[in-house]
Amino acid sequence: MTAAKTEQLKRVLKPIHLWAIAVSLVISGEYFGWNLGWAVSGTVGFLIATVIITIMYITFIFSYTELTTSIPHAGGAFAYAYRAMGPFGGLLAGYATLVDFLFATPAIAVALGAYLNFLDHDIPVLYSALFFNVVFIIINILGVKESATFSLIITILAVAELLLFLGIVSPHYRSENFLSHPMPFGWRGIFAALPYAVWFYLAIEGVAMVAEEVKDPKRNIPKGYISGLATLIFLAFGVMIFTGGITDWRKLSKLDYPLPEAISIVLGKASSFTKIFASIGLFGLIASFHGTILASSRQVFAMARSGYLPRWLSMVNHKFKTPHWAIIAGGAISFIAIYKLDTNKIIVLSVMGAIAMYMMSMISLFVLRIKEPNLERSFKSPFYPAFPAIALLIATVTFVAIIYYNFKLSLYFFEGLALVLILFILLGKHKVQLIEDFMVAPATNPVNQ
Repeated sequence: MTAAKTEQLKRVLKPIHLWAIAVSLVISGEYFGWNLGWAVSGTVGFLIATVIITIMYITFIFSYTELTTSIPHAGGAFAYAYRAMGPFGGLLAGYATLVDFLFATPAIAVALGAYLNFLDHDIPVLYSALFFNVVFIIINILGVKESATFSLIITILAVAELLLFLGIVSPHYRSENFLSHPMPFGWRGIFAALPYAVWFYLAIEGVAMVAEEVKDPKRNIPKGYISGLATLIFLAFGVMIFTGGITDWRKLSKLDYPLPEAISIVLGKASSFTKIFASIGLFGLIASFHGTILASSRQVFAMARSGYLPRWLSMVNHKFKTPHWAIIAGGAISFIAIYKLDTNKIIVLSVMGAIAMYMMSMISLFVLRIKEPNLERSFKSPFYPAFPAIALLIATVTFVAIIYYNFKLSLYFFEGLALVLILFILLGKHKVQLIEDFMVAPATNPVNQ
């Protein structure tokens, strides 16, 4: 065991920082993406879909927190699945997590470009998205990372802007607008809308990737997760309902900048306040953009270090001490996605990865309860086994709905998985037992923690 393997990250994060990280990772989902669900389900249909997905996230987060506190390792779902089900379980969970974060990044980049285009129509969306991609790749390679204090400030700013948005549009809310064409596609539309409802909360699971840097993780991780989720639930329903009631919602159902457009309807596009609102909105998107790049590159690095991806992706830059190849590889995938796919398709792929990871995590929870009954669990999933079972059931239904309504697109996900699986077997990685602190039970762990 090398010295590098036994190094410990500094534990400095408190619940308030975890709240900021959880909300900052997700907050961009309140600004765009979710409104695409209106186009396939209508306002009431999407409201029902959001209630279903919110129940999934409540039961999932309470269950996932048991895993995060029991095995507080940056490997996240990859670590839990490996420990529960071995190499193939780890591979599937790791692959799903990579798809989750690697495709969330280009979706946010496109939204950033769309917000700039709203401010100035001479700024092209595509080139703005690529510009942000390059800039934040360079920033991450240079090691200029978001401090906990900066994360807290920018998150509070983003939340405050959404509260301000609700305050401005709420007097103009009309229930007849929201209830106009409420379910144009019937009950089928609800299932089609499930992945867009996920976008309201997607990436909150990224908090697990800083588990090694949390003070007293057994107590503080649950506080951070639960407070973050409560904030996001309030904002999700508030933004969705009030936005849908200020005009004909169909005008907003296919835009990458629904909130600035909604403000412009209320105040007028010439209003300076409309421009200010869109400008401030960039900070919320940047917070999520930077966070997803950090999370995805860390996952690439961790899986490469464990031999699940090419080893060169785990190389660390000698000067800046950052996993530069992992960051560049993630950036390359983001470039391809921006060029080849529209926002809708990118979001669906990202959600597909997230949902697959949620399913693997809940299965891991059930397996570990049986396989390691004596594992220290300072936080246990309430109402077990009901909570993880509900989360697993809704996640499974959502996964099936994504495949049914996006069959051709879902083939990309499975083709990628098949390629990774074939290479994994041909290289014999499934025969190699990894000796890392999260891979084995404490009784046989050679590392003195």
